[in-house]
Amino acid sequence: MKLQYRKQLYTAILGVMCMTACKKDFLNVQPTDRIATSAIETDTAIFEAYVTNRYIGAKLQDKEGEGTNPGFGRGFEYSMWSSVTDESIYNNDDATWLVQRGQLAPENLGGAGVLWGRSYRSIRECNYALSILPKLPFSAAHKTRIEGELRFIRAFRYHDLIRNYGRVVLMGDKVVNLQDNLQDPALFTRATLKESIDYAVSELTDAATKLPLNNDGSWLLGRATKGAALALKSRLTLYAASPLYNVGTWADAVTAAQEVISLNKYGIYGGGYANLFLTNETNEAIFERLYTKNDNHVHLEIANGPNGYGGWAGNTPLQNLVDDYEMDNGKPITDPTSGYDPTHPYDNRDPRFTATVLYNGAPYRERSIEAFIPGGKDSRDGNENWNTTKTGYYLKKFMNDAYPLQNPWGNAGFQPWIYMRYAEVLLNFAEAANEAYGADVVPVGATLSARSAINIVRSRAGVNMPPLAPGLNKSQMQDAVRYERRVELAFEEHRFYDVRRWKIADVTENKPAGGVIITKNANGSFSYAPKVALDGRSFLTKHYWLPIPRTEIQASNGQLQQNDGY
Repeated sequence: MKLQYRKQLYTAILGVMCMTACKKDFLNVQPTDRIATSAIETDTAIFEAYVTNRYIGAKLQDKEGEGTNPGFGRGFEYSMWSSVTDESIYNNDDATWLVQRGQLAPENLGGAGVLWGRSYRSIRECNYALSILPKLPFSAAHKTRIEGELRFIRAFRYHDLIRNYGRVVLMGDKVVNLQDNLQDPALFTRATLKESIDYAVSELTDAATKLPLNNDGSWLLGRATKGAALALKSRLTLYAASPLYNVGTWADAVTAAQEVISLNKYGIYGGGYANLFLTNETNEAIFERLYTKNDNHVHLEIANGPNGYGGWAGNTPLQNLVDDYEMDNGKPITDPTSGYDPTHPYDNRDPRFTATVLYNGAPYRERSIEAFIPGGKDSRDGNENWNTTKTGYYLKKFMNDAYPLQNPWGNAGFQPWIYMRYAEVLLNFAEAANEAYGADVVPVGATLSARSAINIVRSRAGVNMPPLAPGLNKSQMQDAVRYERRVELAFEEHRFYDVRRWKIADVTENKPAGGVIITKNANGSFSYAPKVALDGRSFLTKHYWLPIPRTEIQASNGQLQQNDGY
């Protein structure tokens, strides 16, 4: 049985409770949009439903999660997090261009405006659940598991706050109520970056000791496990050691990643890179959100599909990303010996390219993509030209060709969103091990070197990129790690944070948003010319952190300190 995040059961429970309340006293009407706290605090089934619903989180004030609820991060939304990076642009804006153009402000945040409030609401909900858990008649073992689960969810919310805002307000176990003294400085004092990360890491360490290794029995698929807690700890310790944070050590990040590896539970999925993102419950997925027919997400195929098929273009990959894919011999396209042919730019590239990007000539459904002019069916000359790509590319990753593009409602949107997977952990290990010990050293207590960890990822079935050769120096290995994270984790909400923690965003995010103009010549060949797909791209030093929404500063009567530059 899966944890499905269904609203139907939740609504049914509400209905029963409300009818019961009305029979008792017509003047004491229970609100129909919430469960009574008395029920949560006394009924174990309702309490457990309340806990599992914390994986979804509250929808606040914008389109994010329209009909789906966002969970952690944006995941599958119309405008994905990739479209505020150098991976893609969102064809229909949806406020993402604010970020791309450096126009983000405390009172003008677009979809990013929900992150602060949503996270603290979830933290309060976890604190509330933890405060009443001891009173409920669960077995001691089950209470321990639920406590670990709540601490994991709370730590995930802190991790989301930290990677977006830096220093956070640590609430501990406090449940803030409206009658509390909201002038209390402790409610608005931001901890140091080190204190913030240390707290979240300690919570994850504790959660890992309480959570089960597997989802089985009553511990449904989708609920946190020991591996999920340790994988998130691996990510946070990697961030802590990175240049932007600089409050942890690379050795600690190695140890944290090794804790996941040592579970001997996870591996690289053998069914191919593209299929990994269409398949539930693979051996590579450590923590994922699952969907069902009655709780499906944004229909990716029509939202991102080519206009010649009736799609809306959506998140269109940038030339910036396309150019970074190596040739299948492991050489960058800028290497004169790579074999790259600018007249056939998509031939013989890293196989992850064709699994991620739809390009001119790519086989797709019943024909090939026609992004050329004049006359291309998927270009501005094609059907519904207002939905054509601005970059010359369409998104392929996550798309299921078995789902219809026309009238898909109720028939699509069941791919899992993978929050953490084993390849990320291997890349975390490789980066940290290289920085701490070098490319070929196997750290004490580990079984891999940085280079061998990378090679496991590169050798996955269907990719089979050439292994990295021994003898790379630290700088060369650093480049290799950054390449792997760029292409292996594309569109999975890592790039935005990676370029910031490496402190290279002032370079990557100030490059023009590139695209391509493809012209079909009289002889049937194609010519490729660069274009700027979105003008005015800009990144300033202050953009390494998001601004805290102005409404949050005002609500604190100015006690909450804004990030520098805003």
